[in-house]
Amino acid sequence: MSESEFDLTVVSSRPAPACSVAPAIEAADTRQPARMRFVARCPDGNGWRQEFIVRARVSAMVAVASAPLSANTVLGASDVALERRDITNIADPVGVLANVVGQTSRRSLRAGDVLRASSLAAPVVVKRGDGVVMVARQDGIEVSMAGEALDAGARGAVVRVKNSASGQVVRMRVVGAGAVQPLDLPLGE
Repeated sequence: MSESEFDLTVVSSRPAPACSVAPAIEAADTRQPARMRFVARCPDGNGWRQEFIVRARVSAMVAVASAPLSANTVLGASDVALERRDITNIADPVGVLANVVGQTSRRSLRAGDVLRASSLAAPVVVKRGDGVVMVARQDGIEVSMAGEALDAGARGAVVRVKNSASGQVVRMRVVGAGAVQPLDLPLGE
């Protein structure tokens, strides 16, 4: 997230007792920013211990839908914008527009909805029944064969492909529209 801002509020019914030195503060539970627990300890002769509840409000520049979008829409640059939003209770907001453009929405979005990584998916670039080229490149040598996709998949997905020449079914990784490669090669090689 870029330009993150935190607004902290200490919720306490009583003030901390006097301490001749700075109290030691330890985090007891910080899993939820909206309700965190801290323990303050005074290391001087009084030796008191007190728990505090701290509520955080987190805001940041995040990607939002700039217009209503239906499910399975491929997002373009004009469909999204960066806006400051409260993300305290949003698990996986996306803060970089480049990570959103080209993705598809898993569900319908209203204008202004914060885009979450879990609500986006890579677009399917190989569909079941598509003709694909199986390409293997290594050490300057390239071998390619025609095949038919038996599964649909996005870039990086593993799909079954039937070799058109031999009829053999092999598992391949999708590298782009109509292109697959063997699983043992690094993606994009």
